[in-house]
Amino acid sequence: MDSIQDSTKRRDKTMLTMKRSHFLLVVVALLLVAHDSIAGAGEKVILDTDMVVLYDDGVAMMMLAKHPDIELLGVTIVPGNTWVSEGTAYALRQLEVLNRRDIPVVLGIRYPLRAGRYETMEVERKMFGFSSSYIGCFSRIEPASYFDVYRAEFGGRPEIKPADKHAVDYLIDTIKANPGEVTVMPIGPCTNLAIAIRMAPEIIPLIKRVVYMGGAFDTPGNTTPSAEFNWWFDPEAAKMCVRTPFADQLIVGLDVCEKYRFNKKIFDRITAVNKPIAKMFKNKYGPEFKKNPGYTRLVWDTIAAAVVIDPTLITEEKTRWVDVNSDYGLDYGRSLGYSKQGPAGTQKARILFTIDEQRFWNLMVDLLIK
Repeated sequence: MDSIQDSTKRRDKTMLTMKRSHFLLVVVALLLVAHDSIAGAGEKVILDTDMVVLYDDGVAMMMLAKHPDIELLGVTIVPGNTWVSEGTAYALRQLEVLNRRDIPVVLGIRYPLRAGRYETMEVERKMFGFSSSYIGCFSRIEPASYFDVYRAEFGGRPEIKPADKHAVDYLIDTIKANPGEVTVMPIGPCTNLAIAIRMAPEIIPLIKRVVYMGGAFDTPGNTTPSAEFNWWFDPEAAKMCVRTPFADQLIVGLDVCEKYRFNKKIFDRITAVNKPIAKMFKNKYGPEFKKNPGYTRLVWDTIAAAVVIDPTLITEEKTRWVDVNSDYGLDYGRSLGYSKQGPAGTQKARILFTIDEQRFWNLMVDLLIK
């Protein structure tokens, strides 16, 4: 009888141990899944950007550079908001503030694909009737070099030098060195990526995903009634990219970006700490809030950075076949989305419409002040 009881006790103990082990395995698995959902647990990213100081490209870069689960492989510079020389100087300075001298800054293509676009911009504006619209760097003369811009804007000499390579070559080489691992983020015009996939189409299946900030599908454009600025700046490049069969394409356009605005409440949270970034925010946005406490601004590219860091921020997206109008006319640069099969050559893309706003602001602020 005692032997039977001992055997039963041993069996029960073994079963309890097995149940505990199984429970622990389940917990570990859930934790791993949760961790993987945040930035893919070590997401490798190339940020392709028409860089400005702080909002919005600058803050997007800071968020990516400061998140522990993001490996920012490089910052490639494209014209758009700024000329390449300007964007390079701004990227270098902000990486200096972050003390991230390890992140390469790489100069890219200087002009959009359409020949003579800059030189004929005034004629285009008169023809198509958007004379008062924002046209980015097209509104001013291109500076001679990033060094001149840095010295004029920040004084002295940059502590970091740009990489001794062209952005297109950097994209190609880095993607080939990390097959299936790199998220490419064109948060400005798509010129660098378009040239890279044209020069080396073999990289297309090697790209993990492409996350754009650009386009406007169910909402009007912001440079013309038809077109959002980034894709208007180089429609041929945007068309080439969205028609490429990448494994995954996510579009963060005006449909989501025009719903969320930086305001004084967020400004106060960022500037409450004694950090160099807080000083930058005070210098740039403090005068605006002093003149008008109700001042707000859109934060476009930071939303793209946030959903790369944490895809669970996405609360609504729609999948469509996507195209860009590259016919030189009133609809030049217009984003086109088809809920059913689109024209021949179009590819599916996910279009972002809403995010969890409170979690987005918390993520952004926490990263900036850490």
